[in-house]
Amino acid sequence: MYKSSIELRYLYKTYTSNFVNNNIEIKKDKIKLPKLKYVNAKIHRYFEGRVINATVSKTSSGKYFVSICVETKIEPLKKVSGNVGIDLGLCHFAILSNGEKIENPKYLKKSLDKLAKEQRKLSSKEKGSNNWNKQRIKVARLHERISNQRLDFIHKLSKRIISDNQVIILEDLSVKNMMKNDKLAQSISDVSWYKFVTILDYKAKWYGRKIHKINRCVNYIIKLAKNYNLKLHKFVHFLV
Repeated sequence: MYKSSIELRYLYKTYTSNFVNNNIEIKKDKIKLPKLKYVNAKIHRYFEGRVINATVSKTSSGKYFVSICVETKIEPLKKVSGNVGIDLGLCHFAILSNGEKIENPKYLKKSLDKLAKEQRKLSSKEKGSNNWNKQRIKVARLHERISNQRLDFIHKLSKRIISDNQVIILEDLSVKNMMKNDKLAQSISDVSWYKFVTILDYKAKWYGRKIHKINRCVNYIIKLAKNYNLKLHKFVHFLV
């Protein structure tokens, strides 16, 4: 009972409030929330549109975030002539059909030694004590930093690809099955293919771009490559 109560205390916590009678509002460096009134905040982005709700969350490192759901119109980007095929990998994060190689930042791998050191310190402390909680926060912040670095990289790369290309073609990877390989699971988790494809997908819908996810059917690949004037030998080199 003692163990479970300690674990439950530090779970990721969240709650959502609907917008009623102007109970959610942003003013400069403050945000108005139901029951809490105005609280100080670092505003990441201002918005236009009809507010639907606000979700307040507390991370395991003790930080609070507010996500505001807004109904708004997103203008599609101007059409461009560029089309690109993307080969996702582990040595390189991606190789594009135009020959560009995008390095894999390997944020988790670079922090493994430090993470292991901090986790050893955590395991040596009495669970539930003040010192244990301080060390738990250090470990949580390190995990959070790795996650934020990875997400920032993915957002910047997906934005560039969406801006430069009208059509994006990439392989439909079965990440869940690939994670069953114990030797590759950590590297696959670190590279975050699934997160990248998910973000690329919704940005394409927002901005009027088209995404094709392909399997390894060679005839289908050849047809797509011809339709979008991609250099076939560069696009399918990883499937041969």
